[in-house]
Amino acid sequence: MSPTPSSRQAHAPRSFVLKVACPGTRGIVAAIGNFLADRGCNITEMAQFDDEQQGRYFSRVVFRTDTNPAPTLEELRDAFKATGSRFDMDWEMRGQDESARVLIMVSKFDHCLEDLLYRQRMGEMPMTIPAVVSNHEALRPLVERHDIPFHFLPVTPETRAEQEAKLLKIVADTRSELVVLARYMQVLSDDLCRKLSGKAINIHHSFLPGFKGAKPYHQAFERGVKLIGATAHYVTGDLDEGPIIEQVVERVDHTFQPDQLVAAGRDSEKLALARAVKFHIESRVFLNGNRSVVFK
Repeated sequence: MSPTPSSRQAHAPRSFVLKVACPGTRGIVAAIGNFLADRGCNITEMAQFDDEQQGRYFSRVVFRTDTNPAPTLEELRDAFKATGSRFDMDWEMRGQDESARVLIMVSKFDHCLEDLLYRQRMGEMPMTIPAVVSNHEALRPLVERHDIPFHFLPVTPETRAEQEAKLLKIVADTRSELVVLARYMQVLSDDLCRKLSGKAINIHHSFLPGFKGAKPYHQAFERGVKLIGATAHYVTGDLDEGPIIEQVVERVDHTFQPDQLVAAGRDSEKLALARAVKFHIESRVFLNGNRSVVFK
């Protein structure tokens, strides 16, 4: 008698991702491999980096359960605690099919938001967007067309603390794992940056030399830049100086007018941010002091 579709689904192997960072020492790889083998798990992908200067080891392991019955995620997590403690690991384990909960923050520019919504809708981004927060009303119609709750939190120097408290409540209420500043044009307080450390990604333009203030692309035009680009990074209290996750550059020349530089910059911003978000939600990014380790 052949198994029913429901029984085949119940017994189908499930894939998991194990993310590990710890002091570098002997025996880590063997310990991880033996732990998984002892529970009937098969490693399908493994990336590792031993930072000898910092004395830190980083690893991302994708594995599947091949036994029947297979251990659950909760059982695997409970069992791995001893190994994690033994090697002083910072670690997390999740189902590879899990959809990350990502809260997006915007102001008036819509290109990064539109791109993330499209990629999520097409299945390129394994994420759920439980809310969009903005300090302007401009993008409310776009967000609500996608049946996503829109939260308007205008910020002034007098209301900053109150609005940031509301933001943190929205993050908690929506169980958001990541906050994405998709061209959110408002500086976050040091306190909020600390509370979102390693869980908030920002995007900004990148030039050499750097141009700050109003109309950076017009400033770049006046200086005749030959490269433009964008940087996606984790948010810190130092504006636009957090650990870098991804950078995109494009060569331009003397024929590019300011509006063409702006258009090229938008493309770079969309691509850099999308890659950074995808790397993060797929557990490919590790903080390493002021830098990051990214297994692409």
